Amino acid sequence: MNNNCSKKFWGGQAAYSIIPGLLVALALVAMIPLSAAGRGDREYPLVRFDHGIGVDPISNVVANGTTTTVTPNVVRGISPAGQIWRIADLDANVTTDGRIRVRGRGLLLGGGNGIGTNGGQSVFATLFCGPAATTTASSSNQAGVALDSDGDFTIDDVLSPMPPAACETPVLLIRTAAGAHPWFAAGIEK
Repeated sequence: MNNNCSKKFWGGQAAYSIIPGLLVALALVAMIPLSAAGRGDREYPLVRFDHGIGVDPISNVVANGTTTTVTPNVVRGISPAGQIWRIADLDANVTTDGRIRVRGRGLLLGGGNGIGTNGGQSVFATLFCGPAATTTASSSNQAGVALDSDGDFTIDDVLSPMPPAACETPVLLIRTAAGAHPWFAAGIEK
């Protein structure tokens, strides 16, 4: 076996400059995941919502002879907006560190004289975790973000108080920043 070729390559100065460089590069690559893990700033998904439902303020009407009973569409103790609202699309992500990012499109009035407008509203998000009887609520800044003229909005905030580490039976409501904060739309869990 002829080792002349390998002796020429590895036996010269090139080996002394290549090998230490490779070792340094490997050490740096090995240290990157360790330093990133030690920072504690990683976000992990808690819950995600894909698409949305606009509010219909009435959930049920019962006519019994001369009596009519109208039941408002209350969700997790939150009253509905007084008019029908529709939403074209909604995408929301909540992470374990409480960060919420919501992108909504086309949140507009679905009836009345203001049909097809944003009603001059600002909105915020509330995440409910747990069953209705014992739910915990965490909200973005209640000052809200203004709806664009076409009903588009983006919420990028941190929920307060921090949601629980596990969010069972999650419900996401998009609420008005005005008045008693009724809800306009709900997210559909992905």
